[in-house]
Amino acid sequence: MNYEQALAKLAAAGQEHVMRYYDTLSEEQKEALLSQIETTDFSVLSYLGQNKGEMQRGKIGPLAAMQIEEIKEREQEFRSAGLGAIREGKVGAVLLAGGMGTRLGSDDPKGMYNIGITKKVYIFQRLIENLLDVVREAESWIPLYVMTSDKNHEATTAFLKEHDYFGYNSEYVTFFMQDMAPACDYEGKVYMEKPWKISTSPNGNGGWYTSMHKWGVAQKAISDGVEWLNVFAVDNVLQRIADPCFVGATLLNDCAVGAKVVCKCTPDEKIGAICTEDGKPSIIEYYELTDELMNAKDEQGNLAYSFGVILNYLFRISDLERIREKKLPLHVVEKKIAHLDQDGVLQKPDKPNGCKFEQLVLDMIHELDSCLPYEVVRNKEFAPIKNATGVDSVESARELCKENGIEL
Repeated sequence: MNYEQALAKLAAAGQEHVMRYYDTLSEEQKEALLSQIETTDFSVLSYLGQNKGEMQRGKIGPLAAMQIEEIKEREQEFRSAGLGAIREGKVGAVLLAGGMGTRLGSDDPKGMYNIGITKKVYIFQRLIENLLDVVREAESWIPLYVMTSDKNHEATTAFLKEHDYFGYNSEYVTFFMQDMAPACDYEGKVYMEKPWKISTSPNGNGGWYTSMHKWGVAQKAISDGVEWLNVFAVDNVLQRIADPCFVGATLLNDCAVGAKVVCKCTPDEKIGAICTEDGKPSIIEYYELTDELMNAKDEQGNLAYSFGVILNYLFRISDLERIREKKLPLHVVEKKIAHLDQDGVLQKPDKPNGCKFEQLVLDMIHELDSCLPYEVVRNKEFAPIKNATGVDSVESARELCKENGIEL
């Protein structure tokens, strides 16, 4: 894209200010900016008037989970089916690792954060060790697909290589990058991160399969015989990955997707609840739950929306392929966005100053016809690290790791 073409695209989107510093840039920087303008989808900015409270939801109803008691009774059956699928090379794992450790006070990728006390134990390390447990049980390597982002790809790949993938066979590790979306102020004007770079952020956890396909990784997985993908978040250091029992339960129930869930601590816990929406599986975010839904009871007198998702899903690839071309809703999220001010000075705000645009995995679930909510023991599989201290923090995760006999 040349200068005139870039200017025309910016003008059509009302973003001419992006060229404010153009005349001061080196040739290399000019090329980088023109390239970014060419690949940036400014149409997402049209969603700015829609906030999370305005997303139209259908009729919400409860979706029963397979609970721990039933899982224990059928564990041998499920485990056998799951191990069989893993040994046949039908199961892959997808690590969503596009985020940074900003909320933990780190400038590194989140997976590089050290949660150790007496020794170094990294988030990436804990996750890979969990996956290695299954590799040893199945006596078979599981393809691991790692999604990075524009902000952390080089650091992540270098870190894992430096640490020899924490014992994982590098031949089974494949990287791909998450799509990015521009970040803007409340008037819809994109922020500049550098004089030659528009401020962007990863486009949410719902775009992972589209990105995987764009990089040719999904096609390779399919040609290798992979039929199921266990997608999981980077920040839960206790979760079981490619869990044979979970895999087997989802397969034997012939569901398009399995979703690991935990029993909520309180009705208003800040965690998405598994449900149905217009008769199809869905997830309702905690901030969307009305008091009526929050306290609704099922036929047994239990809370109807008592199971929360932990962002650990098993998707059937054939169903992902079917919905891949469908455009998922974009969610507008208020965030603190670092940017250049009018004088070209980098500002790091201490409160939200604009919006980012994200696709969410919950919208993928709703596109599918069947879902198995699969309950796991909370204190054995749910230790999210979202904050430095307090709830869902490094501190709480350390305590849970120790409780489970994991040396830190």
